[in-house]
Formats: sequence, C-alpha cells, structure tokens
Amino acid sequence: MTTTETYEATTLRLPADVLASPTDHRVLTGDRPTGRLHVGHYFGSLQNRVRLQNQGVDVFVLVADYQVITDRDITAGIDEVVTDVVLDYLATGLDPDRSTVFAHSAVPALNQLMLPFLSLVSTGELSRNPTVKEEIQAGGRETVSGLMLTYPVHQAADILFCHADLVPVGDDQLPHLELTRDIARRFNDRYAPIFTAPEALLSHAPRLKGLDGRGKMGKSRGNSIPLSATADETTALIRSAVTDSQRRITYDPPNRPEVSNLVLLAALCRGEAPEAVAESIGDGGASALKRLTTEAVNDFFAPMRRRRREFETDRGIVTRILERGNARANEIADATLAEVRIAMGTRY
Repeated sequence: MTTTETYEATTLRLPADVLASPTDHRVLTGDRPTGRLHVGHYFGSLQNRVRLQNQGVDVFVLVADYQVITDRDITAGIDEVVTDVVLDYLATGLDPDRSTVFAHSAVPALNQLMLPFLSLVSTGELSRNPTVKEEIQAGGRETVSGLMLTYPVHQAADILFCHADLVPVGDDQLPHLELTRDIARRFNDRYAPIFTAPEALLSHAPRLKGLDGRGKMGKSRGNSIPLSATADETTALIRSAVTDSQRRITYDPPNRPEVSNLVLLAALCRGEAPEAVAESIGDGGASALKRLTTEAVNDFFAPMRRRRREFETDRGIVTRILERGNARANEIADATLAEVRIAMGTRY
C-alpha cells in the first residue's frame, strides 16, 4: 500500500459485510444545490462516494433542490447551480452507469412519504434536532420555516424511499440519522415491516476550514476553493487565505487553526501526513506554505478539471443523467409508496 493509500484510507472504513458483498448494499447521500461544490466537499464526501461506487455498492446521490428553500426565500438560478453540481459529480468520478443521480423535486412519491412519516414524530423531537438548532443559532433567529423544522423527516423520506441501508455521516450527524431509524421502526411497528433501519457509515474525513479563518468552508460563504476553479483562481484564493505571523510552520490545529488548515489541505492533496508537510516547509513561513499548498491543490485537481471541461462541451449530458436517475428513483419511490398505502389501508 502506498503512502497516499494509507493516508486516504482513514477517511472511510467499510464494514466487513459490505466489503464481502458490496452489491447487497445501497447508500443514500447528496447535496443541497446552494452553490458550487468545493475541495472540502471532495475530501469530506465526494471522494468516498466514488470509492463506494467503485467497490460495487449501489449509490444514490440526491440533488436536494427542495431543501434550498429551507433557509432561502427564492430559488433564482437554481437550474444553473444544479448543472454545476452534476458536472462536478462527473468530474470527480461518479458514473451514471453505476450510481443514480436524481433531484428531490422530480420524485413526487418520495415527498408524499413525508405525510405519514410526520405523524410518527413529535414537534419536540424536531425542535431538538441538531441541524434545526444550529440553523436558529447561525441565523440569529427565534424561529425557522416549517420546511426547516421538518427537514429531518424529509431526510428520512430520502433514505427510506429507496431502502438505503447505509448512510455516510460524521460523528456529529449520528443524532440526525437516529431519527430516521426511529421513523422506520415506528412505521414498522404501527403498520407493517416495510423499512430497514439504516446504519451509519462513519466517515472520518478531515474537516477543512474556510480560507477566511471563520468556520468551515461553505458554498455561499466565499471562503472556499470551488472544484471548478481554474489554477489561477486557486492561486489567488490561497494567496488571500488567513494565516499567522509565526515563521516556523507547524501542524497544530488547536493553537494555529488557519496555518494547520492549509497544511492539512496540502497533505490531503499530496497523500502525506500533515506533520510531514509542515516539517518539509520548516521556517519557510506563510508564503512558502501557500506556494506549496497552491501547487498541491492544482496538481491534484488538474485531472478532474480537465474532465469537467470535457463534460462542459455537452451541457445536455446533465439533463440526460438527471432524466435517467429521476426515472429510476421514481420507479422505486412509486413502489415504496404503494407498499406504504397498502400497509396503511389507503390504497383505493
């Protein structure tokens, strides 16, 4: 095993049963199309999706367009963002012949599952959800939209409609998935054993912070490096990144978060331990760190950027991929909803 493989393998460890029979499993994951995907998304989730796909797992990737309006008033330009997101998927290695890419709004039966699922949870459970609480705190508001409040139930419908048994999450998202498991169990107990309570596929992917030193990289925060950025754009973005005044470069996230963030980014791209990257820079200071990080990022993402430019020459490819993915998702969702209606006695 190479150094790169050793370092990258720590981001996702598949259970033995998945490794033994990958085709027996289905994964549901996805993104809100609120902006261009960035390098944090790649190392945090996209890389693992491609690995799962290549392992033989049936991967469903949701473009959660309905979730854009959980915290936004309008959806202007969302079609362009969705196109960019799907192009990024293709560039990173997602294969529509082996993975199903689909959109929330194109699968009515999926969303119809929310109604019976909502009857299985209390308002207290919804308001205690970490995502809802964080949104209230981040926005400095006293309340949120009904869609944001019920977001965990919508997520449960996303997972359960296709009978996904594995959901990639970080440790902080485990309470979120547990509500989906509760909904599956409660429906089975109340009506009929239709759903499997999904298991968490724990990801230990490093979390990259924003280049401005304020929190994590965000699609709409202007502090990230988009996957679709050019080499020159990447250079400018990293040059503007916040660091500190100490000349000696070390990897010390608690005490030097901004410097350590660039060290980590370079390490992920080079396939080396961050401590080794910091040691190689030594007393070179922030300018040497930024030069090395820029080179590492541009070298690592160059093949993906080339692929993306090739896909961009045929913009209709996104429409065809979504039509195909939506069709498969609709077939499964219709069948699941039919089972649910029979179990509830509402199939007339």
